[in-house]
Amino acid sequence: MIDNYDLDLRSMQEARRLAIAAREAQREFFHASQAEVDRIVEAMAEAAFENAEYLGKLAHEETGFGVPLHKKVKNEFAARKVWESIKDIKTVGLIREDRANKILEFAWPVGVIAGLTPSTNPTSTVIFKVLIAVKARNAIVIAPHPSAKESSFEAMRIMAQAGEALGMPHGLVSCMSNVTLPGTQELMRHWAVDMILATGGSGMVKAAHSVGKPAIGVGPGNAPVWVDRSADVKKAAWDIVNSKAFDCSVICATEQSVIADKPIAAELKAEMEKNGAYWVDETQKKALARVLFKPNGVIDARSVGKTPQQLAKMAGIQVPPWARILVANLDRVGPEEPLSREKLTTVLGFYVEDGWHAGCERAIQLIKFGGEGHSMVVHARDEEVIQAFGEEKPVFRLSINTWGTLGAIGGTTNLTPSMTLAPGGLGGAVLADNISVKHLMNIKRVAYETTPPPPEATTLAPGVQPRGGSMSPATTTNASISNPSDIEAIVRRVLQELGKI
Repeated sequence: MIDNYDLDLRSMQEARRLAIAAREAQREFFHASQAEVDRIVEAMAEAAFENAEYLGKLAHEETGFGVPLHKKVKNEFAARKVWESIKDIKTVGLIREDRANKILEFAWPVGVIAGLTPSTNPTSTVIFKVLIAVKARNAIVIAPHPSAKESSFEAMRIMAQAGEALGMPHGLVSCMSNVTLPGTQELMRHWAVDMILATGGSGMVKAAHSVGKPAIGVGPGNAPVWVDRSADVKKAAWDIVNSKAFDCSVICATEQSVIADKPIAAELKAEMEKNGAYWVDETQKKALARVLFKPNGVIDARSVGKTPQQLAKMAGIQVPPWARILVANLDRVGPEEPLSREKLTTVLGFYVEDGWHAGCERAIQLIKFGGEGHSMVVHARDEEVIQAFGEEKPVFRLSINTWGTLGAIGGTTNLTPSMTLAPGGLGGAVLADNISVKHLMNIKRVAYETTPPPPEATTLAPGVQPRGGSMSPATTTNASISNPSDIEAIVRRVLQELGKI
């Protein structure tokens, strides 16, 4: 007990020290030019990319979750694809000039970000959050999951070393090494922290939203996948099995339950089996449910990110060595059917419904049971079906004819590349986007008068006597900015005052 108490104190003190250092570093970095910012962020992205395999192995060894080479893929995505998506975004000084509406927009950093990261994607999430935070001239302090603190810290260290070699202030990017709940809470509440960016379990995200500071959080996913009678069934089967097997299903947008259109259900099952899907029987299904979930419905962390063979050993059942995922036939949704929940491991539910209208209703049941606002997958070639699912499903990202795992994060689609998928108001978040640099940057707007106030607005209040003299405004304001060259002169003057030119 004394040791735990001492660790809590060390963690809280470290949180305070890192937050204050981050504040000081961010004030210095505020004056960096766009070229300096981009040079530093690119160097950090390249360092992370070059170490993607090493960090993937480290994360797997520390957590026991997933597949090392798949974690390498995620690290490369977080480094290279995220950087490519943000490299041309202006984040310093004047970023937009709307001459028609006479509005100037200037970028302004949020300040210090507390970045909470999960055990399921510990290194890729650190890479992603560091890049988008520093690109917007913020500082960031990573608060890793206790079971992934070593790999998260190493990802931060590699990136910070690369950035500081090019002049990034020391302390702008940091990570807690003494990780406890009180320490993480101290970081979130600290006066030097301006925003919380939380990726992880629902309890952690709820805590982040309850601090009383601006917070961007994600909710759980329970992504269903509808396979329509119009789908390319062979491709759908290949996509589903590979996506579910990818890193043992620890990305929250991964398919959790298949809903197969009745006319193609048998064909889909046969094709999925060819790709490594093993159907469990009723006894095996019940054994898996006991291993995956505690009596209160919370997923057992010991089952997260495990291969079918590891799960089978835990459940006391036999599965073939070729099994890449385990599939269970389901016909209900809710607490009485545990496997209809989100399963961050290689277990997939399988429903059969006749027609997309029935499939639509089943999908809504699954989403409402856990995962509102998050993600869904549709395999179809009928655009009417795709549009209907897009309009009606209570999720904010639908991946079409691709992997749910990589589609939702922008790996196989043109969605914004991100490791933090916000579920909007439906999922208890303020945003419904794939989070990126624009969400960690404030926009200052300078707006000139374009419409004079109405005469009624200058009417004297009852009982107030006119002083005398003209009540008419000066007439030079609009004329003075009507010429484009005048606007350019004003912009130059503002930039000079900010020390940018």
